[in-house]
Amino acid sequence: MDAGKFVNIDGRDIPIEGEKNLLELIRKAHIDIPTFCYVSELSVYGACRMCTVEIQGRGLVTSCSTPPEAGMKVRTSTEEVRQIRKVALELVLANHDRECTTCMKSTNCKLQDLSKRLGVNKVRFRSIQKLVPLDESSTSIVRNPNKCILCGDCVRMCAEVQGIGAIDFAHRGHDVVVQPAFGKDLESVECVLCGQCARVCPTGALTPKSEIEAVWKALHDPKKYVVAQIAPAVRVALGEAFGYKAGELTTGQIVAALKMMGVKKVFDTCFAADLTIFEEGNEFINRVKNKGILPMFTSCCPSWVKFVEQYYPELIANMSSCKSPQQMFGSVAKDVFAQQMQIPPEDMVVVSIMPCTAKKFEAKRPEFTHQGIAEVDHVLSTQELVAMIQEFGIQFRDVRPESLDMPLGFKTGAGVIFGNTGGVMEAALRYIYEKVEGKVLDDPDFHQVRGQTGVREAEVTLAGQTYKLAVVHSLVHARALIEKMKAGIVEYHFIEFMACPSGCINGAGQPVNFAPDYKIKRTDGLYEADKMLQLHKSQDNPYLKELYHSKLGAPGSDAAHHLLHTHYSSRRRTRGKSMVIVDGKKEDKVEIRVCVGTSCYLKGSQDILHHVGRYIADKGLQDRVQVKATFCFEKCDQGPTVKVGDEVITHCDLPQALAAVDKLLVQK
Repeated sequence: MDAGKFVNIDGRDIPIEGEKNLLELIRKAHIDIPTFCYVSELSVYGACRMCTVEIQGRGLVTSCSTPPEAGMKVRTSTEEVRQIRKVALELVLANHDRECTTCMKSTNCKLQDLSKRLGVNKVRFRSIQKLVPLDESSTSIVRNPNKCILCGDCVRMCAEVQGIGAIDFAHRGHDVVVQPAFGKDLESVECVLCGQCARVCPTGALTPKSEIEAVWKALHDPKKYVVAQIAPAVRVALGEAFGYKAGELTTGQIVAALKMMGVKKVFDTCFAADLTIFEEGNEFINRVKNKGILPMFTSCCPSWVKFVEQYYPELIANMSSCKSPQQMFGSVAKDVFAQQMQIPPEDMVVVSIMPCTAKKFEAKRPEFTHQGIAEVDHVLSTQELVAMIQEFGIQFRDVRPESLDMPLGFKTGAGVIFGNTGGVMEAALRYIYEKVEGKVLDDPDFHQVRGQTGVREAEVTLAGQTYKLAVVHSLVHARALIEKMKAGIVEYHFIEFMACPSGCINGAGQPVNFAPDYKIKRTDGLYEADKMLQLHKSQDNPYLKELYHSKLGAPGSDAAHHLLHTHYSSRRRTRGKSMVIVDGKKEDKVEIRVCVGTSCYLKGSQDILHHVGRYIADKGLQDRVQVKATFCFEKCDQGPTVKVGDEVITHCDLPQALAAVDKLLVQK
């Protein structure tokens, strides 16, 4: 055997085939080297020392930071190596809050797992830990500093993959901690709530915020009619918690489990994904036709939306005005379905089963609550639903599958592939092609927008015009692309953005999976689900056709805008300043200010703000008019209050506001 191409690992020659470090080579040899701080998609840190091995002639090294060299002789489990690992674990455990039985990460905790694997059954070192309060300020993530082991995985994920840096190391020596800037809570910094930090956290230091008890309360309330929606990515991941392979569909078992727990109707977010395509595809066509603002950005990912609001508010007008599928579903369920079932909207509880932590934040945005009624009441991560199934005692693998309920449970393959990076773009192309070309699309697959690279570019020619497209996942790639776009280096018509690497299938609410190929298998699972369905284009969904016929009229109609569209606001705020809603490039603009203080908000100012913003955008007046949400004209008893130019209108309604805008524009 040619020693020049091999490393001898525990007496076996293992070929070097492009592995970047010894750790990868050792794992290829089917030896599971323990680690805390090693995540293949992140930079090498080498802090935990758990992956220590012994190289003949060199002594002890960390295998994650040592490149393989031909002729090396490596031993992975000598007496000295074993003792180093055990001592390292004991030191971590000594300053760790070991309330494992009440930890959300219990049974999925690397610290717990490695302690058992390595036989650490006592801790010989005295703890110097001082317990500090949990950070529960965020709508999406709970931070428990007492369970942090300083592995740095969250820090590198936030900085390297998402480009945010909302959390980092602070202080020195034994005082070192991982925390948001200046010791603030997560709600007070620029966290986009993607939860990828929680996905890679090996302990319970960062976890999705639980809404389990709130859902149980709704299920146990006889006055409430609980319905659930299942996101596309959930169906190819939830089964992993019950022994299924990544990518295996368990939709039928999920439906059965939810109904056993008391959910009245189980629907599919894919129905609303199809609905999103009707509206988003129509919006893109109209922007091209009417020379509107391009490129158009997708708006399905709440972390991406918050990212734009925080860092690039000047590009909010590029964002599609469509609500996400989650919120479209909630809006339709509480308006159309509740009316059909003769259920008061306040008595219908919509529970979303999502792969995503940011969806918890999205559901609580004020834009999605009307007259005190939220479109979506509770968002459960995939992990939380797993916990509820286990708590109820359901034998998931033995449950007889059940069907999704109609009409909101029907979908096409276009809605299903939303869970993958490139899926929204492909679904939109399936719709746009037929609308622009005026003929049936025989092959619905657009392979050019599929893949796993961070930025993918494609071109499609429709009716003689070539459109430049881009598909982006992870926010560090999003930022780089936007900067190139602003510098004039690249130019597009339509861009899909997703915050999580590989899209929703890899959301932070999904089951913990350390297999190297789990993302690929989940992705393949959704494309296979598309193939197994009879319909692959959103426009072929018969229940959506009926919805438009009976309620919405046509994509982009006033009724559709009221129910399915929204607006977004700048989060780049200074205390006392306003939030720009619709903005352009000129400085001498007409200003429209709508009070969204509590009194005016309760009297309908939010709807006025939304429709005035939409009116300005539809008229193409962004370069002449600036619409802002502001706080308090000190006329709380006379709201809603709107200021158009210098005129303050009290008891204002939408017709009055629009008439004042038109009058002022004529004067200008």
